[in-house]
Order: sequence, then C-alpha cells, then structure tokens
Amino acid sequence: MAGPKSVFAHFIVGNANAYGQSDWVGDMQLAQAAGIDAFALNVGATDQTTTTQVPQAYAAAAQIRFKVFLSFDYAAQGPWSSQAVVNTIRTYANSPAQFTVNGLPLVSTFEGTAKASDWATIRQSTPLFLVPEWTSIAPNDFKSSDEQYVDGVFSWDAWPQGAVDKTDDSDLAWQSAAAPKAYMMPVSPWFYTNLPKYGKNWVWRGDDMWHNRWQQVLQVQPQFVEILTWNDYGESHYIGPIKEQGIPQGAQIYVNDMPHDHWRDLLPYYIQAYKTGHPGITKEKLHFWYRLSPAAAGSSDGTAGNAPWQPSTSPNVVVQDKVFFTALLTSPATVTVQIGGNETDILSSNAVGAFHSSVPFNGRTGAVTVSIVRGSDVVVNEVGPAITNSPPNGLTNYNAWVGGSG
Repeated sequence: MAGPKSVFAHFIVGNANAYGQSDWVGDMQLAQAAGIDAFALNVGATDQTTTTQVPQAYAAAAQIRFKVFLSFDYAAQGPWSSQAVVNTIRTYANSPAQFTVNGLPLVSTFEGTAKASDWATIRQSTPLFLVPEWTSIAPNDFKSSDEQYVDGVFSWDAWPQGAVDKTDDSDLAWQSAAAPKAYMMPVSPWFYTNLPKYGKNWVWRGDDMWHNRWQQVLQVQPQFVEILTWNDYGESHYIGPIKEQGIPQGAQIYVNDMPHDHWRDLLPYYIQAYKTGHPGITKEKLHFWYRLSPAAAGSSDGTAGNAPWQPSTSPNVVVQDKVFFTALLTSPATVTVQIGGNETDILSSNAVGAFHSSVPFNGRTGAVTVSIVRGSDVVVNEVGPAITNSPPNGLTNYNAWVGGSG
C-alpha cells in the first residue's frame, strides 16, 4: 500500500519566473481550499527557475503546511544528469514541505524513458518513492522495460483522440501494467494550444471531460490522481488563476479573459467522492463553460484536430458547440440555460449530487444565463459572456470560458 489516496496538481515552475513567495502562498492556499494535497513541481534541467523558484515554493509550502514534490522534466530542455537529480532530491528531501510516501520523498518525471536506467544509480544514492511518467512506451512494454526501478507509474494519456470522449481504457491498461505498484491517473479539463514556434497547434476534445474523468476516477480507484495542470496556459488546461507573466508569448490571444477557476471550485466534491466515496454538499453550486463562438464561425488558424503524430481530424468536428454545466444539488431541481433572448432549455434532475449535462448552441447567440430552479424559486443565477458569430480577429478560440457561482 502506497499510503492514502492523494490528489496533486502539475505546476509548471518555468511559468512562475516572476513569482515571489507571496505568489506561491496565494496559489497554494487556493489549492488547499480545493482539496489538493500537493503541487508536482515540473522542473527543467537547465531552467533558471529550478534554482530561483523551487526554494521559494518549498518555503511557501512549509509556511502554510502545504506539500510539494519534484517532477523532473526530461523533454522540455533535454534530459537531467543522474547527479543533478540526486543533488536536487537531496536538497529538499528533509523539508517539512516535501510530500512523502511511506516516509520517502515522492519523485516523478515528465518522460525520460531513454534515461530510465539512470534511476538504478539514483536510487542507490538517495532514498525516494519513484512514480515516473513514461507514457511514450506502451503499457504492454512497461513490464519489459525498467519497471524494477520504480514504485509506480504515472500516465500522461489524459485526452481523447478525435471526435470522441475520453475513456478509462488507457488508465486500466497502465494500472494493470503497474500492478501491484501504484498507479497515478491523469485528469485534465481541456486541451488547446496554438504556439507554432514550439511546433504546437492542435485541439483535443474537452467538453464533458472535467466531470467525466472524475467519474472514471471513481471506477478506476487509482492510488494517486494528478491534475493536468495548475498553470500550463499555453495548452489551455490550467485550473489556477491566470497570471499574465506566466502566459507563453503567443498564447495571450486565447488565454486572456478566459478564466478556468470555477473548474477548481468543483474539486472539493470530486476529491471527497474519490477519497471517501461519500461526497457532501454544504452549498449548492453551479458551474458552466463554453467557447465564445461556434467552431466554424472563424478561421481555425491552422489548428488541427489531434496532435501531429495522430491522424488529423477537423477541429470543428472534434469540439462540440454546446454550453456544458455541472450543478451540485442538495435536492432535485431544474437547471435552465438561455442563450440571448432565445428559447430557454430546461433540464431536470431527480437526484442529489453532481448533475452534469449540456445544451447545443443551435445557432443561438447572445449572453448565456444558467440557473438552478426549484419550484418557483431561482436558487442560483449566473450570466456569462455572449456567444457570437464574429470572433475577435476572425479567429476561432478553442479555449473555454468557465463561470459559475461561489
């Protein structure tokens, strides 16, 4: 048994170059309020933020009794040397902020399969609990690779391919391959990137995924869950607050004014369900998200459906022109969705808990009003920005706007 179930959020340290310790404290307090147990600190081998920001992250976490651990990125800036990994682990292993499993510092990676055998030497030099992300190999090949060096496995396979919803098939395959060791399951709400200078311009289906993946977590019952991500603005799957200095050059056009904070507000319910099987609702909440124009209303700007190594699909088929919502209900109720001055959609739930559904745009434009109604009483009422057939600059923004109640 690898300790209690835990939920982490992947944090790109390279996007926090301008942070002071108070910035770290602020983000960590938001994570604590959401029920997140620790940040996985993604650190590059040659990134100066590894030496300037990681100490602040550990200090901030210790200050508020939060936890962090190191996730060595072997892809963004090339592989780490074994000695550099050892030195970095040793630097923070005894910090009160270090997340531990069975008394050992938890360590993860982003990729690094070509250097998998390094961990034999690293393990001899410093104690650790290793759960790497080696998704570039198939689950079936994991048993014949370097699994003897690890204590679990972390999958990065968090998004579907094409115009389909994400299933838990890959999770079950990785969980089986890792058994009896720990499995760390990825959960992500979205994916859209348009950064050609980095060779990135594609979209994967998000839509219902934030709710559906947490339902899959309940089925898979992994030892750990890692949310992808807290602050990767360039790939549009951030659940933390937007920090202007952390947005990669070129991504501002699809990140600015597109908050995702209300996805985070659903986490206490989902995490409690995962950890205890008995989620509670102390306050009814309503969260909803959508793109601000129909997919075909603007130019795709070269965005492909699916990544370059996958079969290409039209991005306008991958995404769905819908308003998605999740309502946390203490008793049966109705959720209404109105787009502009058009006819109102009425959806009813006879259950208590998370009520998730969606309504199509169907050519409608205007501000989006979503409400929880019980009898003749409007319990919650929220309004989001207008859906328009004329997106800014004539370009479709495949990122989501997320709103909701407090």
